[in-house]
Amino acid sequence: MQDLHQKYPFVARFQGGNEMMTPDDVAAMVRLHMLGWGSRRIARELKISRNTVKRYLREGGYVAYKKPARKRTLQELEGWLRERFLLHKGNADVVRQELESKHDISVSLRTVQRAVAPFRQELVAEAKATVRFETPPGKQLQVDFGTIKVEVGGEPKSVQLCVLTLGYSRRTFVQAFGCQRLSQWLEAIESSFHHFGGVPQELLIDNASPLVKIHDVAQGRVEFTRGLEDFCRHWGVRPRACAPYRARTKGKDERMVQYVKRNAIAGRSFESWSALEAHLQWWMREVADKRIHDTVKERPIDRFEREEKQALRPPGEHPRYTARRELRRRVKSDATVEVDTNHYSVPWRHLGRTVEVIVTDEEVRLYLNNEPLATHRRGRGRDARIIEPGHLDGVVRGRQDLIDRALANTPAEPAPEREQRRYALLRPLSDYEAVVGGER
Repeated sequence: MQDLHQKYPFVARFQGGNEMMTPDDVAAMVRLHMLGWGSRRIARELKISRNTVKRYLREGGYVAYKKPARKRTLQELEGWLRERFLLHKGNADVVRQELESKHDISVSLRTVQRAVAPFRQELVAEAKATVRFETPPGKQLQVDFGTIKVEVGGEPKSVQLCVLTLGYSRRTFVQAFGCQRLSQWLEAIESSFHHFGGVPQELLIDNASPLVKIHDVAQGRVEFTRGLEDFCRHWGVRPRACAPYRARTKGKDERMVQYVKRNAIAGRSFESWSALEAHLQWWMREVADKRIHDTVKERPIDRFEREEKQALRPPGEHPRYTARRELRRRVKSDATVEVDTNHYSVPWRHLGRTVEVIVTDEEVRLYLNNEPLATHRRGRGRDARIIEPGHLDGVVRGRQDLIDRALANTPAEPAPEREQRRYALLRPLSDYEAVVGGER
C-alpha cells in the first residue's frame, strides 16, 4: 500500500490539526470514506477530531461555519433608537443617556454607536437633501447676516453684512453694520422695505438669539423675542423661523450672502465707513439688480418690476419703527457711554452715573434726569469714538496732547515722573467740595 502522504498529498496540511479545512479538504475526506475508511481511522490519520470527521460525513460535504445568532441588547429598540438619534442630530451619547433614564438600560457608548450606525447615513442624506420651492410674488423676504474682514480707513474691520432677498424676484438689499444686535436686524429689515418700496407678507429668519428665544422642533414651538414681535406687529408682517441647523431652508439668501462677500466686498478696501456704504448702494443698483440670475434666468430687477413690485404692500406714510430708541447706559471710566459698540462722550463729572439715551437715525442724545447732557451724530461703523473735547475740561488741563489722543482713541505714553507731577490730571477743589457736601 502506498504511503498515505504520497497517495493523499492534502493530508500533510492537516498534520497538527490547527489549520481550518477548505472545501477541497472535506471533499478528499469524503473520498477516503468512500474507499472504506472509517471515521476513527480518518480522524487518527488526519490528526483531527473524530466528531469533526463525523459532522462533515453526515453533511455529505463542506458546510461553511455559521456563527450562532445572539440576541442583541438593543435589538427590540431599533425604532426608538432611530427616532431619538435623528432628533438629537446624530449625538449617540445623548441617546445613551436617554436609554438609561427612560428604559433603565445601561450600555457603553460604543454599543449605542454600533446600534445607530445604520441610521447615520440617513442623517447625512437628510442634511444634504434640498427641496427647491418657489414662493409667489410678495410672499417672503429672507434675512441673514454674514461676517467678513474688510480694510476700512487703513485698518482691518470685522464687518457684519445683513443680506435680504425677496423670495420670488431674488432682488437683494445689503446693509453693513459693526455688530449683530437686534437693532441692526430691525434697521436692515426696515430699510429694505423702503428700498423695495413695499412690505412682504412674511419674514424668513434664522434662529439668531436677538430674534428667537425658543425653537423646539419636537413640540413645534417657536417663541420670538419681544422686540421682533413688536416690530412685526408694527409693520403687519409674519415672522417665520427656519428649522434649527437647517440653513438650506432659506437657501436663496444663504447663497446670496456668499455672493455679496465674493463679488461686492472681497479684495476691496475703503477709505471710510461712508465709502463702504456708498459702494454697497452702487453695487446693488448696478450689479446685483442687473445680473442674470442662474435660477430664474433673468435680471432680478426685471422680474421685480414686472411681477413682484405690485404684490408688495406699500409702506405709505407708515412711521419707521427704528426711528427712535430709548436706552439706559452707565457712564464708563473714560466718560463715555456705549451704544451699538460705538462710544459717545458725556461731561466727565457724570462718571458712574446711569443716563438716558435716545437713538435716532442721525443722532444720539444723552440725558440725566431729563436734563440734556450731550448730542452727537450717530456713528455708523464699529468701535468709533465720538468725543466732544469740552467734556474733558478740568481733567486734562493744559495737556492738548492728551485730548488729541482721546479723540484719536490711542493710548497715552507714560510721561517721565517730573512731567507727571507737572501735568497730573487736575480737578478744581470746588469739585471735591461738591462731593463732600460744601466748603470747609
